Amino acid sequence: MAKVAFLGLGVMGFPMAGHLATKGGHDVTVYNRTAEKAARWVEKFGGRSATTPKAAAEGQDFVMACVGNDDDLRQVTLGPDGAFAGMAKGAVFVDHTTASAEIARELAVAADAAGFAAIDAPVSGGQAGAENGVLTVMCGGAEGDFSRAAPIIDAYARACTLMGPAGSGQLAKMCNQICIAGVVQGLAEALHFAKKAGLDTEKLIATISKGAAQSWQMENRHKTMAAGEFDFGFAVDWMRKDLGICLAEARRNGATLPLSALVDQFYAEVQAMGGNRWDTSSLIARLER
Repeated sequence: MAKVAFLGLGVMGFPMAGHLATKGGHDVTVYNRTAEKAARWVEKFGGRSATTPKAAAEGQDFVMACVGNDDDLRQVTLGPDGAFAGMAKGAVFVDHTTASAEIARELAVAADAAGFAAIDAPVSGGQAGAENGVLTVMCGGAEGDFSRAAPIIDAYARACTLMGPAGSGQLAKMCNQICIAGVVQGLAEALHFAKKAGLDTEKLIATISKGAAQSWQMENRHKTMAAGEFDFGFAVDWMRKDLGICLAEARRNGATLPLSALVDQFYAEVQAMGGNRWDTSSLIARLER
């Protein structure tokens, strides 16, 4: 059993912290910007809540975070009330936020100067993966620090891999989102084409999902896409945030991402349709307007 703090109890963090307490059997302290949500977590899983990130981090072996973006991450880590002000030497900070590689490296430097470790560890698998404890975790950091953190992360992961030094986890997550964007657009176009061609979409998917076209998106989203149902899942707003990170990093490293840039524009159209909180599979909606 380890002493663990978890910062950020959104749709991902709430169940992830829960797995630390139940499946992992760890002593968990939580912090959330909205105190009522932290109180609900304690009522459901036990443990305790803290009023600031610093208070949550004090005395902990590991401090995990899962917040919205780079700015949110800085708010919960840096400054007099940030987690880094309360972390002990030798502790490990694990960040599950999907953020930039730049902030990952910035926090790694700050942690090292303060005598503790930092690992960037964004996740893939969505809300369902978090709730079921089967996330895929991509990590950046030192091998020794990763080896210490991996058994803790295992409480909500089915795969946890060290990709390289600080920032490498975030870079891997960018690759993940680039792939998803292309796959969802392709599936949207295929379903739209099938409808226009008069094909039975269920028969179609039952057939082509047994071949090279198969994907998680096809298996899990084709029914709702065909039905025009999007009020669930990974929000378009979040995907645009992630694609923005990918495109900004590509401008820095010289990569060419024409499809990602195009799909980002398509998601902007979905937002203009009022689909900010629709699932990412809503790309088909812009084709069927």
